[in-house]
Amino acid sequence: MVRYPVVLQPDDNGTVLVTFPDFPEAQTFGNNREEALAYASDALATIVDGYIRSRRPLPAPSVVDADAAELSALMSAKVELYNAMQAMGVTKSDLGRRLNWHLPQVDRLLDLSHASQVDQLDSAVRALGGRLTVRIDGIVTQSRPRMIIGRKRLAFAAAVTSRPPGAPKRMAQRPQGRARGTAKGTSSKKKK
Repeated sequence: MVRYPVVLQPDDNGTVLVTFPDFPEAQTFGNNREEALAYASDALATIVDGYIRSRRPLPAPSVVDADAAELSALMSAKVELYNAMQAMGVTKSDLGRRLNWHLPQVDRLLDLSHASQVDQLDSAVRALGGRLTVRIDGIVTQSRPRMIIGRKRLAFAAAVTSRPPGAPKRMAQRPQGRARGTAKGTSSKKKK
């Protein structure tokens, strides 16, 4: 997750002021500490989205010693994609050409408020030569469920599955004109 440190300090009107050392132009407030931290995440999403829209490089997060604002997993993936594009000198147009997408599709992919699909982000990361990974922390299990297919053993962790390398992207479509449950060369219609 993308996390940036925040500084909480009492304001002169009884609220809690939130400032961002890495984004001096961003600030927010809340009536108490919990509310201020909740608003800090929203403010962080807003300022980061502004940087992306104006094609500005994002500052690297400072070390988090105390309080921090955190972006959601989806927003964090978008930020990491944007940072990779910046580091590689890949423009949105370049990415669109690599994916055979129209520019509005790439714009939506980088829009932090748009609910993009993870497979779209994965495609974009792969177009840059990378790999999108998902990790779940904080879940302790006694044993990992196993499933045996033929002679290969596949492990499933925390209900997160992925397509094995070399597997087709989609399942094969049923041939047209055949009813479900009928064998090739037979008809589902009854003869009179």
